[in-house]
Amino acid sequence: MDQKWIGDILARTLGGDGKLTVLTGAGISSESGIPTFRGPEGYWTVGSKVYQPQQMATWEMFKRHPRQVWQWYLYRLGVCQAAEPNPGHVALATMESLLGSRFALITQNVDNLHLRAGNSLRRTYQIHGNIFFARCSAECRQAVQPLPEGITGKAKNHKLTSTEEELLSCPLCGHWLRPHVLWFDETYNEHYYRAASALEVARRTSLLMVVGTSGATNLPLQVAAQVYAASGTIIDINLEPNPFSRLAEQSRGGGFIQQPAASILPRIVDIIKSLDIG
Repeated sequence: MDQKWIGDILARTLGGDGKLTVLTGAGISSESGIPTFRGPEGYWTVGSKVYQPQQMATWEMFKRHPRQVWQWYLYRLGVCQAAEPNPGHVALATMESLLGSRFALITQNVDNLHLRAGNSLRRTYQIHGNIFFARCSAECRQAVQPLPEGITGKAKNHKLTSTEEELLSCPLCGHWLRPHVLWFDETYNEHYYRAASALEVARRTSLLMVVGTSGATNLPLQVAAQVYAASGTIIDINLEPNPFSRLAEQSRGGGFIQQPAASILPRIVDIIKSLDIG
């Protein structure tokens, strides 16, 4: 990483009242040992048929096989519970503490590691939800709640107990609770996923840092496009070239850093501190 280049970008974009937005994806959490679950780790057998993650993580599958979908999510929950925030997560929490209201975090990750690292719920836009929360599948009310006490991660293929099934029922209407995540056959909205708010944040962004995401979903691409259209600067931190890295290289003074987030983000924190722009 060219520290002078980064320092010049930070001084130019964050001097005065400039705003920093960070957009994160699965790459930052893979450095904590969480697989993407789009690969073999996410494959799941229901009866005699093997389903891919893109088939399991759907409203249609939940309607047909709610128990098996919950088993899959509680296995994922266990993986997330066992993981710890890495230095990249911690660095983003430090950035928020330094910049306050001039900082925003938009994340596609549902693993809760950003909040555990110290980022605030107020400034963290969880546009794909959070696996540690649930809501009524029948929407008898639109409240999002933490998973009931007694629900925790399970080993792969362990079936739900009758007690767990009862806990995963809505206390008001008796229908199944559902994981508070955006499924592949659903669309973004403001109420559950703060989609409009995330785009509004992008419109006010001076510097966008994209970390560990390849642009496989629509809203993150819209966020980057908003920043680019407003002549903002984009830095992409990723291990592989992707649509964000190309856009970053075309943005004003931006570029692509092809290194792990856990090593780069703490160094960027040190530069912010040295520039006294917090």
